[in-house]
Amino acid sequence: MVEILRTNDLVLIGFVQSLLEGAEIPVLVADGHISALEGSIGAFPRRLLVPDDHGAQARRLVREVGLEAELRHA
Repeated sequence: MVEILRTNDLVLIGFVQSLLEGAEIPVLVADGHISALEGSIGAFPRRLLVPDDHGAQARRLVREVGLEAELRHA
């Protein structure tokens, strides 16, 4: 798995997850359940992961929608 982005912005996570799933790229949102432990204050970022063999395609799609600044460095 490769990390595509890391953020506290749940709207951004949801948008990118939907974008990638629409392109049939498997997506895992890691650390999504930590909010129960932190009291839902958004202190811990969620990570969006895709399989290694889909990493380049996922990054390309994120760039195409203008969110290149949100990408984690490879």
